[in-house]
Amino acid sequence: MKEYQENKLILKDVSSSILFSILNYFYSGKIKINLENAIQILIFSSKYLIDDLIQICSNFIKNNLQFETVIDVLKLCESMKINKLLESCYKFIFKNLEKFIKTSFFLELEENHLNLILSNDNILINEFKIFQSIIKWGKHKSNINQIKENEKLEKEEKEKIQDQISNIIQKIRFIDFTKQELTDTLKQNLIPNQISQKLNNLLKLKTNKNKKEIKELIKKEKSKSNIFKTRFHFKSTIIKKVEHYNKLKKWINDDEFFSNLILGYSAKIDGFDCKKWHDRCDDQGKTLIIIKTKDNFIFGGFTEVGFSADLSELSEEDSYYKEIYIKDPNAFIFSLRNDKNNRKPKKFPVKKDYEKTALHYEPNWGPIFGDEDISLNRTLTSGTSELGWFYKLPKGIKSGTNEAKSYLAGSPDKWEVDELETYFI
Repeated sequence: MKEYQENKLILKDVSSSILFSILNYFYSGKIKINLENAIQILIFSSKYLIDDLIQICSNFIKNNLQFETVIDVLKLCESMKINKLLESCYKFIFKNLEKFIKTSFFLELEENHLNLILSNDNILINEFKIFQSIIKWGKHKSNINQIKENEKLEKEEKEKIQDQISNIIQKIRFIDFTKQELTDTLKQNLIPNQISQKLNNLLKLKTNKNKKEIKELIKKEKSKSNIFKTRFHFKSTIIKKVEHYNKLKKWINDDEFFSNLILGYSAKIDGFDCKKWHDRCDDQGKTLIIIKTKDNFIFGGFTEVGFSADLSELSEEDSYYKEIYIKDPNAFIFSLRNDKNNRKPKKFPVKKDYEKTALHYEPNWGPIFGDEDISLNRTLTSGTSELGWFYKLPKGIKSGTNEAKSYLAGSPDKWEVDELETYFI
């Protein structure tokens, strides 16, 4: 070995300034990491197994990831097996995916990256948007002009794109498409024939609104293919964070519910009116209600039995004033966003002694949990909450206090509703 014989080591893969910084770190324990030198120091440290420098550089890079840099860092981490930073790159992409797919940097991803990204069940963006971005990616990798409309592509060009996306397209959850999105997808003629046939069957069932046959098709196909397996997300305008979605999924603990749920009512779409809410949401069984206030508090409730009551034997006058309580031992209230007090998401089960009065049904008012724990008025534009009547309070908070009254919505008095969403299957 020449280096051994001459008692010296020649390093050709590092600049003098980087080497000086590293040597200075060995002597002083200090090093200045910046956007210009972080990658080079990381490469050198990984090659020569300088673990503490790998950690320092990885933390700096993780905290400064941008759309412009994440793919290069991701590829570097794969080649050098820097697994913790690699995981951080994917987390950054997942967190910012809706914006990332609109950039040119998304087109530089490799197929293995896309396969891993699209295997994630917790992507909280519109599935059709993901599909459109995959078509753009396929065009880019096939050297086809992005400006050219898909319907006007030549047969040879379409075949190139089909070949390019043939594996990745298996990861798209077509079950989450609307009828119009399915129609637009099939028009483009960019889907392999085997999948197109299944999508045509799905479109026919959705067009005929045959829920039973749709469920049977999903049950039959989802074990064979991802395209009939939902990502277990709902298209909420309130829930924006994956961690909030995951909390709801954990608390409810019912994959079938999340696989098949639909948005049955949105106040912004359907109107702020309790009659409309009851028309759509009564007698639906398991029901999830999410409320966002004008002050950006997010909370709600879940019931396994749903809101229903037999008022047929009551006079119109009696039914107007009749208070009917509904038993539900598994009902709970939850808080997802409480920035005012920096509180973490929390679940509040119904108290054991109040299971028979978990829900309060009034046909001329909005949904009510307990008696006053959550109560929405008849116009659904405002509500009150006094947690602790029929549902458990967090430790250290006493029932009837302003802290209990303001826990969910930040105010001990009436709060204004920005949006109310109700989900069921």
